[in-house]
Amino acid sequence: MKENVIKDPGLAEKGKKRIEWARRHMPVLQKIREEYITERPLEGVRVVACLHVTVETANLLSTLTAGGAEIAVTGSNPLSTQDDVAAALAEEGMYVYAFHGENDQEYYDCINRALDIGPNVTLDDGADTIATIHRKRTELAADILGGCEETTTGVIRLRALADAGELLYPVVAVNDAETKMMFDNRYGTGQSTIHGIMNATNFLFAGKNVVIGGYGWCGRGLATRARGMGANVIVVEIEPRKALEAAMDGFRVMPMIEAAPIGDLFITVTGDISVIRGEHVELMKDQAIVANSGHFNVEINIPELEEMASGIGEVQENVVEYRMSDGRRIYLLAEGRLINLAAAYGHPPEVMDMSFANQALSVRYIAEHGPELERKVYSVPSEIDKRVATLKLEAMGIEIETLTSEQYKYLHSWDIGT
Repeated sequence: MKENVIKDPGLAEKGKKRIEWARRHMPVLQKIREEYITERPLEGVRVVACLHVTVETANLLSTLTAGGAEIAVTGSNPLSTQDDVAAALAEEGMYVYAFHGENDQEYYDCINRALDIGPNVTLDDGADTIATIHRKRTELAADILGGCEETTTGVIRLRALADAGELLYPVVAVNDAETKMMFDNRYGTGQSTIHGIMNATNFLFAGKNVVIGGYGWCGRGLATRARGMGANVIVVEIEPRKALEAAMDGFRVMPMIEAAPIGDLFITVTGDISVIRGEHVELMKDQAIVANSGHFNVEINIPELEEMASGIGEVQENVVEYRMSDGRRIYLLAEGRLINLAAAYGHPPEVMDMSFANQALSVRYIAEHGPELERKVYSVPSEIDKRVATLKLEAMGIEIETLTSEQYKYLHSWDIGT
């Protein structure tokens, strides 16, 4: 293995303190970590983790290490790596290839360096590692038991690969676990996206028209929190049922072409490409702000924006001004990348506790059952999802109702009627 590729080893002590702070707010993952220390279910398993290198991710990786795994870490987005965390992980003995501000070449170089470990399990946030293996490193697939994917965007890519019959090893769609999708995507993305926008701009939400592209779990959470801060929320959605839900939740629903002239702030969270295009930018008001919280920086068509601009310049960190020939100014945040990680800390540890508990338990599932699995995309086993919810409730001190024998019989019978 080659030497670590990180920004500054001297940041390790700062990273350790922040990782420890997050650990105190991730009780489910710590419960699993205690089990792994005793049982060592991942002994000898090599893991490549292409994830956002944050304090929450560090606690997942330390849990896997406690279970016996050997880990190589690389960032899943050029702007999401927290350099102090990368330094701390390197000092712990992991192979780390990640630093904030990578260019595209450096980003993929880091992924390839991590893959040199010869993984048995891959962890992805956007499927770039799996895509790299399938495009350029197919020889590695023979030793891979399976992988995990954490994002909607990544799961879309992997299901397309599986449908084409070209998926080289099984993958567990951690994103689709209810204790991930319903909480991380909704409460995590909702809060952290607003945090990133406010950090970058000090934007006042109250009284503003906030246009949200997408009404999946991320869009739902973001819309709710923007409304809670006093914004007039407009939802742009292509799926009829989700659009209907947004309307019944009390939001205005319309196509982007109609929202473009009235929006003050535009946020994309769809997982698709070119949600905001030149035709929309042409209609936007002066000083409209455009941001993205979907995984890749393709939801805003930046090449079209650049082509339309008569001048481009950074006005402050994470804010670039595009000056139009008619005098209008459009502001793009964080290069169109994940605003919640580029300009803030990402999701709070309390919600990542559940997401990464799913990851940790799914890695164990793959290590134990990988040879039996077909080359397709699997849901997280229901017993894992249910266990994560149960552990979280216990950690919160919440006790729930249980069925009586009479109730159980009623729910499992057909002959009890009026």
